[in-house]
Amino acid sequence: MKRTSMYTLALAAVAALALAQMKPRTQGNSQSPAREASVTIAGKKINISYSAPSVRGRKIFGAGGLVSNDPTYPVWRAGADDATTIHTDAALDVHGVAVPAGDYSLYVDVGGSQWQLVINKQVGQWGTEYDKSRDLARIPMTMVKPPAPIETYKMVLSSEGGNRGKLTLEWDNVIASVPFTVK
Repeated sequence: MKRTSMYTLALAAVAALALAQMKPRTQGNSQSPAREASVTIAGKKINISYSAPSVRGRKIFGAGGLVSNDPTYPVWRAGADDATTIHTDAALDVHGVAVPAGDYSLYVDVGGSQWQLVINKQVGQWGTEYDKSRDLARIPMTMVKPPAPIETYKMVLSSEGGNRGKLTLEWDNVIASVPFTVK
């Protein structure tokens, strides 16, 4: 009987650990809630999962900004908490770079005057666990200044007609975008 109780307790502990690993993105984090952006183009779905931080009176970009405190700086996780992920049902052409259908992490290199979207083959990691050797591509982004600061980070996937689309990142004093084509 004692041995059965030990096995039951051990099984319960393993089950609890397994369930803990299956928590949803940023569970319980009201400061950077989980968000999704999705679009269907040419019958193919593209979905991004990210966490949306807010400015809350802080400096975000540039020297001494919040993003510069990440250990991966100047590469930023394109959100908060878990790495931002993209799933595409179709192969994409992103500014001349072939991106096969599948799952990727998205980062942004914010170190220069023109940001670069980083498409990384590593998935499932915390946002600051960036592995440059797993980069698929670095793509220059078009940058503009919004008419007013944007409080809460937002990613937008939009259809631009036909098989064309655009990914846009909006936060603080920056709007950065990159076009793509569904193949």
